[in-house]
Amino acid sequence: MGFRDEAAGYFRKAVKLNPDFSDAKENFYRVANWLVERWHFIMLNDTKRNTIYNAAIQKAVCLGSKSVLDIGAGTGILSMFAKKAGAHSVYACELSKTMYELACDVMAANKMEAGIKLLHMKSLDIEIPKHIPERVSLVVTETVDAGLFGEGIVESLIHAWEHLLLQPKTKGENGNCEKYGKVIPASAVIFGMAVECAEIRRHHRVGVKDVAGICLPTNVKFQSPACSSVDAEETIEPYTTEKMSRVPGGYLALTECFEIMTVDFNNLQELKSLATRKPDKISTPAIKEGVLDAVVVWFVLQLDEEHSLSTSPSEETCWEQAVYPVQDLADYWIKPGDQVMMEVSCQDCYLRIQGISVFNSEHEMDVGKSFTKNEDLLCVGNEAELCSALANLQTSKPDAGEQTCVLESTEIALLNNAPYHEGFKMAMRKVLSSLTPEKVGQAMDAQCQRKGMSCGSGQSGSEQSVPEPFYVLDVSEGFSILPVMAGMLGQVRPYSSVEKEQHRTALDLISDASHFPRETLEFWLRHVEDESAVLQRPKSDKLWSIIILDVIEPSGLIQQEIMEKAAISRCLLQSGGKIFPQYVLMFGLLVESQTLVEESAVQGTERTLGLNIAPFINQFQVPIRVFLDLSSLPCVPLSEPVELLRLDLMTPYLNTANREVKVRICKSGQVTAIPFWYHLYLDDEIRLDTSSEASHWKQAAVVLDNPIQVEMGDELVLNVQHHKSNVSITSEAMKSSFPMKKCGNRAASSQFF
Repeated sequence: MGFRDEAAGYFRKAVKLNPDFSDAKENFYRVANWLVERWHFIMLNDTKRNTIYNAAIQKAVCLGSKSVLDIGAGTGILSMFAKKAGAHSVYACELSKTMYELACDVMAANKMEAGIKLLHMKSLDIEIPKHIPERVSLVVTETVDAGLFGEGIVESLIHAWEHLLLQPKTKGENGNCEKYGKVIPASAVIFGMAVECAEIRRHHRVGVKDVAGICLPTNVKFQSPACSSVDAEETIEPYTTEKMSRVPGGYLALTECFEIMTVDFNNLQELKSLATRKPDKISTPAIKEGVLDAVVVWFVLQLDEEHSLSTSPSEETCWEQAVYPVQDLADYWIKPGDQVMMEVSCQDCYLRIQGISVFNSEHEMDVGKSFTKNEDLLCVGNEAELCSALANLQTSKPDAGEQTCVLESTEIALLNNAPYHEGFKMAMRKVLSSLTPEKVGQAMDAQCQRKGMSCGSGQSGSEQSVPEPFYVLDVSEGFSILPVMAGMLGQVRPYSSVEKEQHRTALDLISDASHFPRETLEFWLRHVEDESAVLQRPKSDKLWSIIILDVIEPSGLIQQEIMEKAAISRCLLQSGGKIFPQYVLMFGLLVESQTLVEESAVQGTERTLGLNIAPFINQFQVPIRVFLDLSSLPCVPLSEPVELLRLDLMTPYLNTANREVKVRICKSGQVTAIPFWYHLYLDDEIRLDTSSEASHWKQAAVVLDNPIQVEMGDELVLNVQHHKSNVSITSEAMKSSFPMKKCGNRAASSQFF
């Protein structure tokens, strides 16, 4: 309903009343992630960033800028820098109610509440003299995102120059800085680089023409939100973000770093012209051969003439980089001598890089903006290409329009996940064959007849009785082709739970290309009156043969209420029917990772230059880090992977509420976190690994409040508790495998998720 602040307040009260109330705790953690975004912790722990901002503010105040407005104050750290530097009047505005209240507490704790006027409002709504008495001589702000403009810095500074700041000093003019207005940061230079990156590719480009026998037609154009048109109904960030230094598999720079744009935040006319000026055309030469997957963007923030901050991938910085995935090229392979071309603009307060194309000097032709051959590097072989070609010959029409289907990046990665689809295909075939083998044979005959093939049957279709179909329900979230796949396995009536109309249209077209009658595919939500009650019989007198559940979120967490859904599903299965997955094993290992510690909580006052901020923002600390890539996470493993938990969806009596797990330490160090992932068993032989290279799932980690010192050979005992869909991990006192060695008892450290 949008009342996140209120929800967080009630969840916190519930947890205080009953610290063991796991449902309230889990919900508070989820709300806390919305209210105080995780980058606040990372930024406040960035000592270099804090030091440079502090130095620039000190310099400006010492030169005479004595009245200061902090736009987008957050915790109020920049305001407090200004007050400590000697500013007479300091004002700060913050729109978020949670961050505003947090900043009030922080300023009181640092004894600055009387010297800083904090406003709970947008800077665009500040009026003189209603909210502040007069124009200020200095605006400080860090309302920048990975793409520089995404947090509205241009709009807020245009308003500030027009309504809140003193007039700027003209060139060559001398005089007291207190009489003139200025902004920190003063300017920025935006840079870019074309890269090859398989991880970006598999999340933003469908790289297969055939998915476990299902043909993807060329007239369906799958697109990630970052590639959506500027003309789309709702404004979407035209880029995604990545910490390129930690992207799994790394990346290859295909061009030199090139300058995209400069912007002077102290020039009102330049700021106003940003949104209206025509796109700039940029061309940069390729220096290496490779697959053009994205243009990566970062910037240098020039706070003043002396102080600057870079968000380059090569810098140790709290910022990520903006990533503009490349789509719609006939050939993504480029080589030295080719020119990578693009158009750059600033529309809707976003930096937009569009029309990315390649000019091949060898053939003197532009190969951009077409959608035909050599789509990718992820093809599955000649057989798949032949399948796709035949499907297109038989289903495409010369005037057929192209259907755009916008998918989340995790949904595109799922389509590219071959082991996932092959696993489901084998598991579904086994279940359907085991139910009524002769029925499957009849159904396959019918399938052959649909394709116009001779299957050796002497009987005509009219002489055979139509067998009762199997009913298969896919209630996994988001876009899924599993219902079409199920329908291709025999006399099956598959039901899809996709919600978006464009996804349904895409599934219909995929059905056509795969020679599966689209009228056989049912969209379950059209049959269900209450969308929250999707788990019910297909018909009053029928039961499901297979129910597919989403057990793991893309973030790496167990889906809420999954065990409750499994309990309902078991009641809806026919004899011999199955839930997929049938059971899940959760694995974890002990690691030492300073990165996870710093991304989860502010580390004392040293990082914030003596200001007392940590105790207040750490109230919103969440002991779970999600969307991790364990393969590239900076960490030192201190143990081998161990099985932590079994969740059995088909046989619930095998689940245990409490489990003690003994973990042998293989390397001395400090345990700071427990990363975890899952093996999903579709049956005893077919397993999906959420930590595999092809996985569309990410991993997650429990981050300990207090590190535990361990020595090689020790044994750490973990108590794993499971209630409904909530799991908690408690680490007990250490047990040494060497009795004579003095290890002592370590204090218990509890974490919940």
